[in-house]
Amino acid sequence: MSLNSIFQYFVPKDKKIFFPLFEQATANVVAMATILVEAVNSNQEATREELYKQIDKLENKGDEYTHQIYLELGKNFITPFDREDIHALATAIDDVADYIQGAANRMSLYRIDDLNEHIRKLSDLILQASIDLEKAVKELKDLRNVRNIADSCIRINSVENQADYVFDRAVADLFLYEKDAIRLIKYKEILAALETATDMCEDAANVMESILVKNA
Repeated sequence: MSLNSIFQYFVPKDKKIFFPLFEQATANVVAMATILVEAVNSNQEATREELYKQIDKLENKGDEYTHQIYLELGKNFITPFDREDIHALATAIDDVADYIQGAANRMSLYRIDDLNEHIRKLSDLILQASIDLEKAVKELKDLRNVRNIADSCIRINSVENQADYVFDRAVADLFLYEKDAIRLIKYKEILAALETATDMCEDAANVMESILVKNA
């Protein structure tokens, strides 16, 4: 038996389990972001509340994917990428879901009815970044389309920059025009959660760029 054959014998056959788990996790984030956009564009309170509940359920599903990735990381000696990159990517994807849910929960708990243009724009940007995140993750399994991954990461970075601008403009408008201090705090917390979701997308993109550099 050759040395290579012996090595292959000890390589876990399920080491590629990470790829479908990452793909499921990012698809879940896209579903959450899609529902968020639908919610912030709805004028019906009952419809919004139902959509917020759907986001809650999907966030729980995302936690399960993240937990499974962590479990596989503990079970597998051989991994497709550096262990810290797998952990960081799983964490960043989970954080995107957490902040989408956090924003939705605040809108529900704070009984925010006036979902202004800034909230809608940030929600749109989260969806854009999430779609590119999913596209990039799908290319990770063989790294044949490195350019596609890099392009998706660049677009995510661009979206995050746009989100920074929208957030700054939104907060400036709050301080200029909102006279109710409690409403100001409520809106600022929602806007911050939405903007941070795009930050987490950028974190995930940064991890993938690190993977590209290490595996070039």
